[in-house]
Amino acid sequence: MTVTIQPTGISPADVLAVARGAAKVVLDPATVDAMATSRSIVDGIEAAGRPVYGVSTGFGALANTFVAPERRAELQHALIRSHAAGVGAPMPREVVRAMMLLRIRSLALGHSGVRPLVAAALVDLLNHDVTPWVPEHGSLGASGDLAPLAHCALVLLGEGWVLGPDGERLPAADALRRAGLAPVELAAKEGLALINGTDGMLGMLLLAIHDAAHLFTMADVTAALAIEAMLGSERPFLPELHAIRPHPGQGVSAANIHRLLQDSRVMDSHRDDLAHAVQDAYSMRCAPQVAGAARDTLDFVRTVAGRELLSVVDNPVVLPDGRVESTGNFHGAPLGFAADFLAIAAAEVGAIAERRVDRLLDVTRSRDLPAFLSPDAGVNSGLMIAQYTAAGIVAENRRLAAPASVDSLPTSGMQEDHVSMGWAAAKKLRTVLDNLTSLLAVELLAAVRGLQLRAPLTPSPAGRAAITALGGAAGAPGPDVFLAPLMEAARAVLAGPDLRTAIEQEIGPLG
Repeated sequence: MTVTIQPTGISPADVLAVARGAAKVVLDPATVDAMATSRSIVDGIEAAGRPVYGVSTGFGALANTFVAPERRAELQHALIRSHAAGVGAPMPREVVRAMMLLRIRSLALGHSGVRPLVAAALVDLLNHDVTPWVPEHGSLGASGDLAPLAHCALVLLGEGWVLGPDGERLPAADALRRAGLAPVELAAKEGLALINGTDGMLGMLLLAIHDAAHLFTMADVTAALAIEAMLGSERPFLPELHAIRPHPGQGVSAANIHRLLQDSRVMDSHRDDLAHAVQDAYSMRCAPQVAGAARDTLDFVRTVAGRELLSVVDNPVVLPDGRVESTGNFHGAPLGFAADFLAIAAAEVGAIAERRVDRLLDVTRSRDLPAFLSPDAGVNSGLMIAQYTAAGIVAENRRLAAPASVDSLPTSGMQEDHVSMGWAAAKKLRTVLDNLTSLLAVELLAAVRGLQLRAPLTPSPAGRAAITALGGAAGAPGPDVFLAPLMEAARAVLAGPDLRTAIEQEIGPLG
C-alpha cells in the first residue's frame, strides 16, 4: 500500500497503514508546490530583515531576542538539540511512525515555510524503516509535542538515537548511513516547524480510536455471553425500549446484545420460567447504557481527531498573502480533553465487565453455576484469582481515568503559562485500552466456562464461536490448571479479529 500526502491531508486509515503496517509514503507534486510557495515567503522575510518569531528571533521566553542572519541556521539546529530532552523508555514504533507521518502532513499543507526537502527527509525515514528513539517523558502538549518531535528531528540531522530491530538504542548516524540517507542542514524556520505540532498526541489518539472501536463491540459480545451463561433475560434489549431513550450508541449496543442472544437453547431453557428473576442486576441489564455511552464518547473523539487531521498546527504560520502570524493552534487542549473523556468511558466499560465476572463466579448469584466456575470447588479454586486480577486492573483504570488535561504546569519563564498535558492524556488512554483488553478477556473466559457448564444445553452461535475460539486453550471444565497462559490466550482471541468474524458469519454484521 502507498499513502500519498495530498495538500488536503490524509485519513485515519492512512495513519494506521503507516504506523502499524509497511505502507510506503509519497509526496503528491501539489504538496511540493505548496511547500515551495510558503518557503518563498520566508525567504522574502529573511531578505527584508523583518523581525519574525522563530525566523529572526529566539524561542519561547527568548522571543524578543534578535538573531543575526548568519546565525539563523545555527539557531534551528540548536533548537532541535536543546529540545530533544526527553527521558524514559522509548515510545512504541507505531506511535513514532504515526507522529512522523502527521508532521509530514502538517508541513505539506503549505503554511509552515519549510523547503520540500525537509518533508521528503521525514518520508525517507518512514520508507527506510528508520524509527527515532523517542522517550516517553518530555511533552506537556504546550507548543505541541516539542520534546518528542525534537527527538524525531534530531535523527534528520544525523544525531540522536533510533530504535534497533530488537528495541535497542542505536546511533542515528549509523542508521542513516546503512539506509543510504544523508543528514539534513536546516534553514531558518525549519527546526521550529519540525517540532511545533500536536502530532504525537494526535497519532496516539487515532490509534486509540481504532482500538476502542473494536473493544467496544467486543464488550457487547462478552456482555451477551456472560448474560447468557447467567440465564439472564433478553427482554431489556428489545429495540422498542431503546427507541424511547434515543442515545445512538445505546441503541447499537442493545441491538448487538439482543441479536447475540438469539438461537440459544440456554436462553430457551428459562424464557417461560415464572420463577425466573423479574429483573437482572444492573451490570447485566444496563450493559447497553454503559457501552452505548462509551460509543457516543468515541464518536465525539473521532470528530475531534478528524478536525485536527485537517488543521495546520504550527507557530508561526505562513499565510498565502505573505503574512507570518503567531498562533496558539499548537495547544493540545482539544486532543487532551478528548483523550481524557475516552479514557473515562473505556474505564467504565471495563468496570461493568468485571462486575459481571464477579456474578458469574459467585454461587449465590450465578443461578446454579458452581462456585468460581469449578466443577470441584474447594480443592479447586477455578477462576477465583482471575477475578482478583480483573479487580486490580479496574482499580488501576480508575486512577488512570483521572484527567491529565486539568493538570497544567507553567514553563519557559511563564511564557508558556498554561499547557494541555495532551501527550500524557493520550499516553494513559492507551494504557486504559490495553487494560480494557485484559478485562474483557477475563469476561470472555468466564463466560465461556459458564456456557460450557450449562451443557447439554446448546449456547447461541456467538457462544459456540467463543467456545471454539478458546477450545484449544480452555479445554473442558475440570481440575485447576496454570491459569496465566489461558488468560493470555483469551486476551489474544479478544484482541484479534477472528472471533468477531466467526460470530458475524453466523448472525450478520455487528454495529
